[in-house]
Amino acid sequence: MKKIFICFFVFICFSINAQEKPKKQIVEASCGQCQFGMTEKKGCDLAVRIDGKSYFVEGTGLNDHGNAHSDDGFCSAVRKAEVVGEIKGNIYVVSYFKLLPAK
Repeated sequence: MKKIFICFFVFICFSINAQEKPKKQIVEASCGQCQFGMTEKKGCDLAVRIDGKSYFVEGTGLNDHGNAHSDDGFCSAVRKAEVVGEIKGNIYVVSYFKLLPAK
């Protein structure tokens, strides 16, 4: 019985480590209201577009990545960002966000 328990425990440990970890992906990032036409919130808020659908972002903000109203800021342009996160309802909860250089 003890050997069965140890084998089961080892199997569970390997299963937990083998679970797929979130991967980095490149998305469009911008002001949801100014550039993506989102109307659920008032004002300006950071959003990402993934597979053609826009999500407001939780975990980083519009002005955390420079002046949102500059020529290449989020309210003026759609930018590319490398992100890691997950969609929860209508929100993209980000654990990593790196704004890529403007072209």
